[in-house]
Amino acid sequence: MVNTSDIQSLYDAGAHFALPRARRHPSSSKYLFGTKDRTDIFDLEETYKRLESATAFISSVAARGVQVLFVGGKNEVSELVKSAAMAAGAPYVAGRWIGGSLTNFKNIRKRIELLLKLEDEREKGLLEKYTKRERLLIDREIDELRARFGGLVTMTDLPGALFIVDTRHEDTAVKEANQLNIPVVGLASSDCDFQLVQHPIPANDTSVRSVRFVCEAISEAYLEGKKAHVPAKPQTSSTQ
Repeated sequence: MVNTSDIQSLYDAGAHFALPRARRHPSSSKYLFGTKDRTDIFDLEETYKRLESATAFISSVAARGVQVLFVGGKNEVSELVKSAAMAAGAPYVAGRWIGGSLTNFKNIRKRIELLLKLEDEREKGLLEKYTKRERLLIDREIDELRARFGGLVTMTDLPGALFIVDTRHEDTAVKEANQLNIPVVGLASSDCDFQLVQHPIPANDTSVRSVRFVCEAISEAYLEGKKAHVPAKPQTSSTQ
């Protein structure tokens, strides 16, 4: 049964506003209610159903003890994505997507390990043996690595799913996930290709209120799934 209060919340957040009809991707048509003043309008009953399905999926991933990677780097949404990920204790990319973050994850992880090593050495005072100039260069390297990979520090293996805000803007992340058969939950407006997204959430992907509403729903679902996760008990060898 459709929850009309949640549909009202989506409406209040402006989630129903898509883009001008001229920018419509054909795959978005089935999620649209109509067009007003040349601007496409999403069917919020469909949006609500898709959001419910997406949050259930995110919870199921977290309940298996697998991470979900939050992705959203465009200026309007990056802080919202980062905040939602941090609230859920999830890894994130809230800036430019580094090509190969999934498909070349082993090398990306090496860069993260270097970051952690340098930060640990600096904290312990082990960099004092270097000259002032050398320490300055190391500090710059740490800052650069932190800026590029800071949100991925806790991701020690490939994620079980990606949550992406604006799948068109983050097309490289979508392609890498599809290449590796990692499911994508995507908040996507009418200019996105919905055929590339396994769990689409058709809604405004730029409005702060709309993005915040969806990000918080995904974050809460991830937390609920984590609480339901039961770690596997270590096997003990039987004695003769």
